[in-house]
Amino acid sequence: MIIAIDGPAGSGKSSTAQALAYRLGGFYLDTGAMYRAVGLALVPGGGEDIGEQQARSLLNHIQFDLVPDASSFRVSVNGTDVTEEIRTPEAATLASRVSRLAAVRERLVAEQRKVGRRLSEDGQIVIVEGRDIGTVVFPEADVKFYMEASTDIRAERRHRDLRRDGIDQDIETVRREIEVRDKQDREREHSPLRRAPDAVVIDTTELTADDQVDMMLATIKALLETRNTEI
Repeated sequence: MIIAIDGPAGSGKSSTAQALAYRLGGFYLDTGAMYRAVGLALVPGGGEDIGEQQARSLLNHIQFDLVPDASSFRVSVNGTDVTEEIRTPEAATLASRVSRLAAVRERLVAEQRKVGRRLSEDGQIVIVEGRDIGTVVFPEADVKFYMEASTDIRAERRHRDLRRDGIDQDIETVRREIEVRDKQDREREHSPLRRAPDAVVIDTTELTADDQVDMMLATIKALLETRNTEI
């Protein structure tokens, strides 16, 4: 079974996907981590943007892995662990920059489909979150969600997460970065952020993390019951 979760930055996708995977005993596939890792590899030091041809050439020499550990997963690029580096604001910006490249999206979509379908065919529940999961990566997903929240709430959440990770950034800067990220994600030519027609919309503005997971679990159960399917 594949469960797709899409939505803009700060809507709660990652934390909710992880919690949902834990509650269902499933596998959490973090596509954002993959884009951040590739961004670090393609644009080291946050340098100049690269073009399609250069990206395709560089991607031929990049191998990345997501390895589950006790609490989450470790991410490596060409054998180097970049788990800590990909959680910085700079890595998030790089992810948005490289995700506009067709070469990057084609490579990562293929990787995501390979992992997700293999696990699903083995009988596992796979929770995948991102911005084009239900529309491009897994349009055949068994259940689709689209999470959204007000810009103010998303900025507050992101600011809190950054402080927890020891990153000092004022909330107005965080807000501006989210607005820029939203614009880039919605206006990019390849696989822009949009809601799948059959996705269940969850506005998380006034929901706690537990509320979000409980709502998803109830929705999944109800949808599967109508299809005479069990988790």
